[in-house]
Order: sequence, then structure tokens, then C-alpha cells
Amino acid sequence: MLRSAVLSVRFAKKSFKQTAATYCFCRHRSLATQQQRPSSKVEIANNNNDTDDGVGSGGSGTVISHRQLELDKIDEEVAKLLALKAKLGDEPAQNQKFTLKTPKGTRDYAPQQMMLRQNVLDRIVAVFKKHGGEAIDTPVFELKEVLTGKYGEDSKLIYDLKDQGGEILSLRYDLTVPLARYLAMSKISSIKRYHIAKVYRRDNPAMTRGRYREFYQCDFDIAGSYDPMLPDAECVKIVSEILDTLDIGEYVIKLNHRQLLDGMFEACGVPADKFRSICSAVDKLDKSPWAEVRREMIEEKGLDASTADQIGEYVQLSGGTDLVEKLLADPKLKAVNAAVKGLEGMQLLLKYCGAMGLSNKISFDLSLARGLDYYTGVIYECVLKAEPKILANGATEEQGTVGSVAGGGRYDNLVGMFDPKGKQVPCVGVSIGVERIFSVLEAKASAAGLKPRTNEVEVYVASAHKGLHEKRLSILNDLWNQGVKAEHSYKLNPKLLAQLQHCEEQQIPLAVVFGDSELEKGIVKLREVSSRKEEDIPLAELANEIKKRLRN
Repeated sequence: MLRSAVLSVRFAKKSFKQTAATYCFCRHRSLATQQQRPSSKVEIANNNNDTDDGVGSGGSGTVISHRQLELDKIDEEVAKLLALKAKLGDEPAQNQKFTLKTPKGTRDYAPQQMMLRQNVLDRIVAVFKKHGGEAIDTPVFELKEVLTGKYGEDSKLIYDLKDQGGEILSLRYDLTVPLARYLAMSKISSIKRYHIAKVYRRDNPAMTRGRYREFYQCDFDIAGSYDPMLPDAECVKIVSEILDTLDIGEYVIKLNHRQLLDGMFEACGVPADKFRSICSAVDKLDKSPWAEVRREMIEEKGLDASTADQIGEYVQLSGGTDLVEKLLADPKLKAVNAAVKGLEGMQLLLKYCGAMGLSNKISFDLSLARGLDYYTGVIYECVLKAEPKILANGATEEQGTVGSVAGGGRYDNLVGMFDPKGKQVPCVGVSIGVERIFSVLEAKASAAGLKPRTNEVEVYVASAHKGLHEKRLSILNDLWNQGVKAEHSYKLNPKLLAQLQHCEEQQIPLAVVFGDSELEKGIVKLREVSSRKEEDIPLAELANEIKKRLRN
């Protein structure tokens, strides 16, 4: 049985189970027999006294010894099987069949996609640096207690990790809460920071819309005590600059104020303990019609129907400075201090945005709620406008929106949650939804039939015939030492045609071509790949000539 188990993992496990069952059965019978045996021994002893031949006593001892040997043998076999099972459990399964795929809500990125992504990230970082941003990084996982209670109903989307050594951990949900923890730990009271990293959400993914479970966020935050709305307005400007730089299409930046929302709820009669849950419902208006949100408020949140209808009168409004003035004159809102403060803040923010040339790119929108619990002041969200549809009569439909590409707001109390003394550090920031931007730009490139370069090689060093691989290495070394991005074939004697075809396929702009005749003259041919024009260049001047042509 043991020999068969060695030949097959499956058979070994089956044999182990069978033997274990036999072991338990025999052990049980043995114990039962031994409990009965004393009376048998007495009878046998009495019989021995009568016959005096010792046969009865010797037979009983033989039976007991035989049973004990059987049990010892079973113990030995079970021990061997246990050792075998442990050994086989440590070895990888052979010829295991499984489906090769990425986990749900994730994807791989090919070189073409990575080139586009890196270009986008470089442009975003350039804008962050232009506004004085400093980079930081934090762990990809945090103590679970750091993250819980900060995201409202979205807390259920946090990925929890298995206990690996006494700490209960979770993958970070965003980059804002880790920043607050970092500021409190490091005793930092003012900073302009940017952070680009992956975050994780156990959400229902929509891959074609750039909605994943693992994705990048690009955050810019201003921490510190400053005069009202000056840093808030700059964050709006940063969003606008990034989208203009990426040339992603028309967009609108929606603005609202958390104090105004709370004041509006109070004016409409929403109980204070329902503010956050009703706010989460309002936050769904960008994806669901008002009728559906109203039903959720009444049936799921337990709100009175008349109160929900009053909320509906406000949250469907949008506009600019004129809307702020109209709401400041509203009798119900004027009676609530929080609503008045929120409206005054919005009035100042719109004024500053106008001074920075953003009036035609922003909208004061009362449907914007941002469901995260930590927001305390201005909130904003940027959405892309859809391409207008051409109707049968030649007219065009009004542009809708295709989804959020940025969002953020003010959170003045979050850092104080982590500080032992409750010290507050006011913060405001924005997060760029780069995954949605990547999806849009990839779709545009695909529709236009564009094939982006996947490397940055500037010149290819090609040899015309055999035996020149060492000279290729020498020329490459000189170019690399002078900062030129160059490569060559890893074959000793590649065909010249194959080398030049590689240059065209990889869109390498220049090629250095040489043979023995060129080397005798101390020159090489510098070839422009797109036009196939060649020019003799002194080898000593090669690097400078390449740099000059690349600049032009």
C-alpha cells in the first residue's frame, strides 16, 4: 500500500483515509476486547488448575500479543503515511490544469499601453511640479483601523488582508487617508504634496469604462491653514490645466459645498443622523435619474416623501454666480447658518475661478455630493462631455457626460482623527482618475490607427558585413557615454537588410551604418530612416551630429 502511495498523490491520500479508518476501528475493537478480557483470564486460569497443562494460559497470551503486534503495525503504517502526506504536500502538483487569466477587475499592460500611460503620467507630474508639489509615498497596505470609518457606505469596498503576524491590515482604498495618517505621524502642518500610486477597491469593475479593482490615482493636496478658497481655487485650476495638456476633449468641473448640502438637508427636514446616508443617495444622481434616487431615499433610507420632494427641488439645480445669489435669497436656506456659510464660500470660489479664466469650464451643481464622509467644505468633480450626436435632420443633440475623470474637496478634520492631541491640519486636494483618461486616449489612438513607439531609442548601430560586432560595441559605448540612446543587434553577423527593417518597424529615427571601407577612412554613414538619406560623418563627430539632428 505504501509503495502505491509513493506512485500517486491521489492514491496516497485515499490509502491514508482508509488506513486511518481501519486504525480507528481496530483500536476501538481492541479497547472493547481488553475491557472484557479480565473475566476470560479468570476462567482460563481456573481451567488451568483443573487440567494443569498450561495450554489455556499460553493461548490467551498468544492472542493478546498477536493483537498488540497488529496495532503496532497499523501505528507504523499510519506514521509512514503521515510522513508521506507531509512530504507530498510540500511538493508542487504536477501537470496542474488551470485557466490563465488576470484576477477580476485587473489587467496587463502591453508596451504600447505603457508608453501611453507613462506619457500621461509625465504630463500630470509636470503640472503638479509647476504648482510647487513635492512627492511622497506610503505603504500599499495600512492598519485596518486607519481606514475604517472614513468612507461611509463605501467602506464595504475595502480589501481586508489575512492576519500575517498580529496586525489586522487592509489595502489602501485611496491616497487621502494615508496622507492624513502621514501628516499626523510626522507632525507636518503644511505641505503641497503629490502622490501617484495604485489603490484597491472591491467594486464591480467596468473595464471598458476604466473602472477597475486595482488602479492608479494621481493626487495633489495642499495642507495648512490659509485664507478661505485660495488653495481650493488652485486645485480647480490644476485639474483644468491637466485636462487641457492631455487634450482629452471637452469637460466641465462641477462645484458644490458640503456645508451647503448639510444646510439644505436641515432646511428640508432631514434628521441629522440621516445626513450622511442621504448624501450618499444624492451622490448617485450622476448615474441614476432623480426618480430612482427618490425611491432609495424613501424605501431604503426611511425618509419622508415630502422631505425627499423638497430635496429634489434643490439637487436638480445648476448654474453659476446667479444661482448662488438666488439661493442666498431663498427663505428656507437663509434660516440655516450652515447653508449660508456654504453659499458664501461658493460665491468666493466662483470669483477666484473667474479670475483664473475658468468661468466657462466650471458649473455650480447642487447634485454633486461626493459620498465620502471626510469632506467638510468645497467639493468638486470633473466629467468629460460626450460627443454630440448628429440627428436625422442635421441638428445635434445636447452634449451629455461620459464619466468622472477627477474629483476632490476640502477635508479639515481628517488629520485630527489620527493626532493623539486631536490637532487639526486643514487640507484640500484633487485626485485625477487616470484610468478613465487612459481608456479614452487608448480608444482615440485605436480609432485613428496610431501605433505609438514603445521605446526611446534614437539611433541604431548597424554593421554591413561579418566580423564587426566588436566595433559595434565600441561605437555604442561612445554613444552611451555621451547620453545618446542607442542599440544594436545581438547577433554576431546580422544581415544589413534585417537591421534596417528593424529600424523602420521600431520607428528609430537614425541609423549608423559602417563596413571596413568606412572604418579605413575614419567615417560612418548616418542614415535618416524615414527618408533613407545617408551622409558620411567622421567617427569622432558622430555623437554631436546625432544630437544636432535630433534637436532639429
